[in-house]
Amino acid sequence: MNVRDVRTAWSFSADKMKKVGLVETDRMFCDVYCFEPGQEQKPHTHPGSDKVYVVLEGQGRFAVDGEVRELGREQLIHVPPGAEHGVTNPGPGRLVLLVFMAPKPTH
Repeated sequence: MNVRDVRTAWSFSADKMKKVGLVETDRMFCDVYCFEPGQEQKPHTHPGSDKVYVVLEGQGRFAVDGEVRELGREQLIHVPPGAEHGVTNPGPGRLVLLVFMAPKPTH
């Protein structure tokens, strides 16, 4: 049984958004993404994978195929395969996301 305390995995970098792996299998992964104010995950796509972002702390600006929404704590967003998506932390506080993706990309 693999049990993790998600909060103790939080880790921030002044340089760029930080990804911390929690669970990884051949089929999926679950990470924590930690953003300081102003940091972003640039728009990108995953042609064959679904992605789910869950806001654990802060406010995030999520862009999915040109539509932009601000989400807060305990809200989630699903990104379907092939959709261009990115995340920005507009601040003023930190942003922490729980991120699931399946199937795991092979890049």
